Amino acid sequence: MALPDFFDKRVALLGAGVSHRPLASYLIRAGAHVTVRDRKTEEELGDSAEEMRALGVRLRCGEDYLKELDEEIIFRSPSFRPDLPPLAEAAARGALVTSEMELFLENRPCPVVGITGSDGKTTTTTLVSEMLTRAFAPRGASVFLGGNIGYPMLYRIDTMKSEDVAVVELSSFQLMSVRSAPDVSVITNVTPNHLNWHTGMDEYIAAKANILRGCGRAVLNYENDVTRALARDAACPVTLFAHDPIPDGALRPTDSAVYERGGVIVFRLYGSEEEFPVLPLSDILLPGRHNVENYMAAIAAVRGYAGAEEIGEVARTFRGVPHRLELVLEANGVSFYNSSIDSSPTRTAAALSAMGDRTLDLICGGYDKHIPFAPLAEALLSRRNIRTLVLTGATARMIEDALRAHPAFGSRSFAILREPDFADAVRAADKAAVPGDAVLLSPACASFDAFPNFEKRGERFRELVRELHPQ
Repeated sequence: MALPDFFDKRVALLGAGVSHRPLASYLIRAGAHVTVRDRKTEEELGDSAEEMRALGVRLRCGEDYLKELDEEIIFRSPSFRPDLPPLAEAAARGALVTSEMELFLENRPCPVVGITGSDGKTTTTTLVSEMLTRAFAPRGASVFLGGNIGYPMLYRIDTMKSEDVAVVELSSFQLMSVRSAPDVSVITNVTPNHLNWHTGMDEYIAAKANILRGCGRAVLNYENDVTRALARDAACPVTLFAHDPIPDGALRPTDSAVYERGGVIVFRLYGSEEEFPVLPLSDILLPGRHNVENYMAAIAAVRGYAGAEEIGEVARTFRGVPHRLELVLEANGVSFYNSSIDSSPTRTAAALSAMGDRTLDLICGGYDKHIPFAPLAEALLSRRNIRTLVLTGATARMIEDALRAHPAFGSRSFAILREPDFADAVRAADKAAVPGDAVLLSPACASFDAFPNFEKRGERFRELVRELHPQ
């Protein structure tokens, strides 16, 4: 679909979120008559409402925000299901119902690398961007980073050139309705997530798999059952990644592999015995096995764009994205780590693994995404280095119930505290910690019961820790 002519068109933006603020400005400049529709009241939107009005945007807020949805072009934010009845009715009347990311992918002026997955996609997206920036900058080309990582893309489309590249993180919400896949598509893994929004695991997997339809090349995790199955049916060349060497029997003639051999990440083509060394594991500053997987996925994604030199520069300097095992401070022999981005049990399991054997005072709990907590219970009870578990938020009782239902519950001894208020939970973890411990915020849940996003939750954790330990 070509980029619409927005001049003199009535355009609705559903949701006043991050991606729609610059989009509103872009549409106003293009001559559109823009209405932002949001369930929140103008008072709840606060400064966002004032910013929109200053741009010349009309606001329709509150419970009736979807009534009389008669605009000619409707942009849904990722939180709106594409099959929402008012959207279906508008489409039946002839309205164009789309999203910022859909239109960008369909009209991209340069190659796009797209990354999705249940875990690791933000770190992998950032790594890909960093590697490509080092490769493209010397030739005067630009790397545009965006998507679900927080930076919208469509409003920047006029500044992109054919020699540039865009790197986008894509959520299952965004992927449900996209019709144009990236040039390189990465799925880091697929595990249960967002089952409060999707109708079930089948729909969630289908949404993630949508990134592969029509892509030029795919990067998939060989160690994940779902992505390994997707690789067998992919209609494009696939690069599989795994910790252990991948046998030729798992590859097709057009495929390739990235894996570890002797402490080095290597690349190998199908049918070849030659392994090309790319990156020593000792160069990677980020801790944990899961971050080695993130590097493998990124290395596979940038093949043909960036080489070992650029990859190595990133590994030796990159210390991680905010809110992902981020060291906030050390005080009285205790370290405080903010891993607010850990919004699922598998993310928290990876964070626990990355912390090694250090004694932990762990904060878990938050918004209920209807994900089973049995895997979290397994991860917690399989470790012997947890001193205190502080449960908070809407899921506190569910997590404790999952722990008590686990066969190993009686054989492990760590204190379980329940503090409904987030600030009280941080204070309780701080009080329980002794010199040598690490206080770790790794919620295993989304933030929406108490915060608008995981970033705000992580920022609040930082504030509380610094209030407790001013330096």
